[in-house]
Order: sequence, then structure tokens, then C-alpha cells
Amino acid sequence: MGKDGMNLKARVSELVEQSGMSPRQRLGQSFVVDELLLGRLIKYAEILPSETVLEIGTGFGFLTELLSRVAHQVYTIELDRRLCQMARELLRGQKNVHLIEGDALEVSFPEFDKVVSNPPYAISSDLVFRLLRHTFRSGILTFQTEFARRLVAPSGTPEYGRLTVMVYPKAEVELLEEVPRQSFYPTPRVDSTVVRIRLRRSPFTLKDVRMFEELVRFMFTQRRRISKKVVERFVSEHCLSRAALDEVFKLPQVDRRVYELSPQDFAVMSNALS
Repeated sequence: MGKDGMNLKARVSELVEQSGMSPRQRLGQSFVVDELLLGRLIKYAEILPSETVLEIGTGFGFLTELLSRVAHQVYTIELDRRLCQMARELLRGQKNVHLIEGDALEVSFPEFDKVVSNPPYAISSDLVFRLLRHTFRSGILTFQTEFARRLVAPSGTPEYGRLTVMVYPKAEVELLEEVPRQSFYPTPRVDSTVVRIRLRRSPFTLKDVRMFEELVRFMFTQRRRISKKVVERFVSEHCLSRAALDEVFKLPQVDRRVYELSPQDFAVMSNALS
């Protein structure tokens, strides 16, 4: 690869032209053309020679090739058959790279230590929740900035919502850097941000995880209403007992609006209902 992003951009443009393909907007195909950014992703990940890395969205394989230099094994998943063929050509000398052709939301994940990826933005939410069902040390991922901010939003802010609350008990998320649109080809219409995800032990105890998730999902359908009214409807629609509702009504949290509740507040309310 070249020494700067412009050389990489020229190479990506050439590969696109040679293949006769046009990046599929439906699949969220936008390729990183800033080699310095790829280098920073590797640096953020702090990959050890003994570690296995998972990548979602192989593209042409440029990040994959860099990962193969520092990781013990690299598993990379790509849905587009044309890109798989081109990536195999680039990566044919890398014996520690395993390319999986398929949908990252459906194929089985191998065991991995870290995930480093520029995934298609269209699958960001589903991908995060799928990753959080696995055990790994850390993840470095590039997301749409709006989505990244929702992951870390404080309660009471416009970005705060179901995503924030559902991720909070499972992982710590850190925003690392904003990425210029010119770092991608084709140039996207949205801003991008690199995030670090680390799994953690939940900071609160849940009597019933499913109850917590159902309550959070339901309440954020009416995020600006007073919580008491929303909980009352939740209890009615889920055929819970009046005694459970009375327990929740004793809590001071029910007098706040839904979007003002912290993840801990949702846990307290969920446990009362359980």
C-alpha cells in the first residue's frame, strides 16, 4: 500500500473500476481509503502476537492484511461475493487469515480475543448486541457518529435511549476519535467515529434480565412521558400483578420522564416488577 491515504484511495478506485462493480449502498459499502486511519485502528487495538482477531466487513482486505501482520489468527467476514474474490487475491499469501463468506449477523463466530472492524453502518445495532453475547477482550470499531454518541449518551439528552441502557450493563464504551468523511470512498453523507468497547461485569444486579430488557424496550416507545403512566401500561399489557405495580409506584423514579431515568433506575424498577 502507499504511504498516504490518497494512494490508497487511488488503489481502491482502480479496484472498483477493474471489477466493474459499484459499491452497494444497500450493504453500506464505503471503503476506508486513509492508510493512517487503518494504522491507528491497529494501534488502538493493542493486539498481542498470541491473539485472534475478528473483522466484520473485509472489503478489499487492506485492514485484514495489516491485522495479519500483528495477530496470531484473523477471521474476517464478508457478505459480498465479488469482494471475497478480490480479497482472497490480496490475502493469498497470508496463512493466518481465514475469510468467511456470509452475513455477519447469521454466520457462526469463531472464538476471538479482539474485534477490529469498519462494519457496514446499517448493521451497527444488531452487530453490537451480537458481539456482546460473546466473550472477548476489547473491540475497536468505526460507527456512524450519531450511533456512537448514542452508545455513551448521558440520561436526559436527546441521544440517550434504549441502545444506551441495553449496552450499559454489558460494556464500557469510549469514543476515541472522529473520522473525516474524506477517509472513505465513496464519501458517505454521515460523520464517523472510532469507539473502543470493553466487556464488564454489570454494575447492578438484575433479578430477571428478560424483564429488564422488555421494560426498557417498552418504555422508550414513549420516552417523553412520565414513567408512572408508562409502567402502568406495561404492567397491564404484560398481565403482571397489581402488587407488582404497587411496588414500582413506591419508587421515586416513577415521577421522572422515561428519558431522564438512568440505567440503574431501570434496573430498580425492573427488579420491583420481578
